[in-house]
Amino acid sequence: MSNASFFWIFAAALSSFLLGGLWYSPVLFGNVWRREAGDSRKPGDGHPVRVFGLSFLFALVAAIAYALIVPPTATLLWAGIQGLAVGAALVAASFGINYQFANRSFRLWLIDGGYHTLQFGLYGVVLWLAR
Repeated sequence: MSNASFFWIFAAALSSFLLGGLWYSPVLFGNVWRREAGDSRKPGDGHPVRVFGLSFLFALVAAIAYALIVPPTATLLWAGIQGLAVGAALVAASFGINYQFANRSFRLWLIDGGYHTLQFGLYGVVLWLAR
């Protein structure tokens, strides 16, 4: 949807940022993710402005790139399915290759790959609203 305004691209990035906040929180998969990732940091370790700032910046870059590949004539269903396909077949599958070589767990891949699959599905839906 190359006609998407920066407002909608920003909204798409924000939607994935909010999804990530929930996805990686103790409410959903945060505790399992920390264990599977071998993350021994305590909450509050690291600089939150850097972590959250860079995470949002990466989400914004991904939303901009995705906005370029969603056709302006896409239906809501098509935009959502295309987003899910990009998330699963490009992002999660690429993670899968890396995770195999890094000897990371299948459970960790499911959590991270699942997040990115939904992230791009959200991008499709939010950017469809920009039509």
